Amino acid sequence: MSGSISHEKAMTESATQAAMEIHRIRIWDLPTRLFHWLLASCIVALVVTAKMGGNAMNWHLILGQVVLALLVFRILWGLVGGYWSRFGSFIPSAAAMRRYLSGASTTQDRAGHNPLGSLSVIAMLAVLMAQIASGLMSDDEIAFSGPLTRFVSGELISKATDYHAHWGQYLIYALVALHLLALIGYSLKGNKLVPAMVTGDKCLAEPVTASRDTAATRMLAALLAVVASALSWWIHQLGQGAAF
Repeated sequence: MSGSISHEKAMTESATQAAMEIHRIRIWDLPTRLFHWLLASCIVALVVTAKMGGNAMNWHLILGQVVLALLVFRILWGLVGGYWSRFGSFIPSAAAMRRYLSGASTTQDRAGHNPLGSLSVIAMLAVLMAQIASGLMSDDEIAFSGPLTRFVSGELISKATDYHAHWGQYLIYALVALHLLALIGYSLKGNKLVPAMVTGDKCLAEPVTASRDTAATRMLAALLAVVASALSWWIHQLGQGAAF
């Protein structure tokens, strides 16, 4: 009898230990992490240089060119990058969204961006692309004009300039604020997202597909970064003294 009880106890302890096992998984590959922190730094610097005006607008222009390259790179990397960096992996399905909103989401649903987080990332990328596009067609009628202004109508230039200077930047402020509030909220609940974007790894209760983050994938990312930078440079060569 006692042997049976001991056996059951051992099985229970083994099951409990298995349930508590932590799996360290590479979620964010190095190229994605570098993109994230470079983009965040550039957004802050763009806001500062825009508010300073004057000669700082020269840096504003350069930073805008860098952000354009970063966004082009992220689009390309979203097609061929690490598993959790690909658009096909983090764009949430209707079923995943329902599970998340009902509190029944799985580890797979939350391993990368959770469904709401995925939507916020998509929104941020879309708003940033709109901001860059409007900057390319903006004209402050003082010292700078976007490189694409000579290809579009005066009416479109006026609308692009107004959007870039007002609604576009306000949308970015709002999305950044929501992003920071979400980070604080998750941190208070014990879900540390910032360390994962530094190390690339997450500690999960269940194993999930890991992102490839090898020398080969990093070389591919470097090649795509060169392509994105060349495209950004070419676009800016279409005009002189462009302003973002």
